[in-house]
Amino acid sequence: MQHLQQLVMEAIETSKFPETPSNLYDPIRYILTLGGKRVRPVLTLMAAELFGMHDMTDIIPAAKAVEFFHNFSLIHDDLMDKAPLRRGKTTVHEKWDANIAILSGDGLLVKAYEEISKCNPVYLPATLKILSKVAMEVCEGQQLDMDYESRSSLSMAEYLEMIRLKTSVLLGGALQLGAILSGADEQQQQLIYDFGENVGLAFQLQDDILDAYGDPETFGKIVGGDILINKKTFLLVKLMAVISNEDKPILKNLLEAPAEDTPSKIDDMLALYGKYEIKAAADRLKDSYTQRAFEKMKALNVPNHRKEPLLVLANNLLVRQQ
Repeated sequence: MQHLQQLVMEAIETSKFPETPSNLYDPIRYILTLGGKRVRPVLTLMAAELFGMHDMTDIIPAAKAVEFFHNFSLIHDDLMDKAPLRRGKTTVHEKWDANIAILSGDGLLVKAYEEISKCNPVYLPATLKILSKVAMEVCEGQQLDMDYESRSSLSMAEYLEMIRLKTSVLLGGALQLGAILSGADEQQQQLIYDFGENVGLAFQLQDDILDAYGDPETFGKIVGGDILINKKTFLLVKLMAVISNEDKPILKNLLEAPAEDTPSKIDDMLALYGKYEIKAAADRLKDSYTQRAFEKMKALNVPNHRKEPLLVLANNLLVRQQ
């Protein structure tokens, strides 16, 4: 994986953008230098290797397209969420302003399609189709996430579909692009897509768990942050579904009281999660999605030694410190 990560890093770092207008292109350069593990574009290259590709020349543009699209979505998500920081650095809308964030995000989306146009023309219709499908689904997921903020109740099916669209389809799509460009047939493409989507669902569930139960030293974010802002994670949605009438007033008070007036809010919510064994339910569902992902990988018609790097990456993503 490291050699592929290096290829992606070099491709992103050597990307050229015009100097003017600076308020359009400087934010693009800025967001692309904030780092991260570049997991999504690396997945595109890993899928190509999985299906026997060794020369990544034709695959790099698709990997860049995935990364450009991902960063487009981050710029806009940060603006919608009014987030002050991204990877510990000032967000684009805070460093510049909202209008610049909108336009520079749009610019990155256009650049993503420009990169896809550089792929092997034989596969251009298929690559355009999957990038467009994934891009629209990510937008749908973000809209649902915003719609659900004001909802007093949410079904588990609605929550899982929202995180599938917002988080998981891009992992599946990144892998499918690599499969397409390495000549894999549609059945194999679907299997690797499903692998990525299920890994993504398991990863998001794990993130929900870690937010409430993670080790502050290793989690990288404030533990209990989702609880403080009443974010509808799996844990809260599940609790709402199973809580007794007797305990509903307790939950209602916790959700309605301002966090600054309820210093014990995190502990009180964790007590409710414990009473109804919510973490155990989250762990079971996460394990179920993980198992589904590995079953899809097992069904792929490629030698097992080629599958190993993706299995190792999935394990590394899904076994984080709690």
